[in-house]
Amino acid sequence: MAVTKISSTVHFVSRGSGVSSHDGAANGRWVPNTDVYVSAVGLVIKAELAGMKSDSLEITVEDQRLRIAGNRPDSCREDQCNFLVMEITYGPFEAVLELPPGYDLTRAKAIYVNGFLRIDVPVEQTKATKIPIC
Repeated sequence: MAVTKISSTVHFVSRGSGVSSHDGAANGRWVPNTDVYVSAVGLVIKAELAGMKSDSLEITVEDQRLRIAGNRPDSCREDQCNFLVMEITYGPFEAVLELPPGYDLTRAKAIYVNGFLRIDVPVEQTKATKIPIC
């Protein structure tokens, strides 16, 4: 598993041999462009996934790890064509984000609009515990 550090507390993790979004053919998967930032209410994850339907996206959570996967079909071109430029990546993709402690992935909400998947992860709610004095 290759890890590319994008800040001191959030790590972008991709499976395979260090595959980036532009050379994903090495393991058959590509990694979408992703932004991760902190807002007033928690963490926001935005993935650029143009040309997809929301039902072809899969979001899974395991501990503090968020996985976004799917398959972008190449259904807009003829079977026989000669590319002059091909910059759009098609086929299966996967992005795995390992989030820092303090965020509650069980209460995350996702929306897919205009080619962008946005996942809002709220700050973990801590419960105060009263300690009796003996």
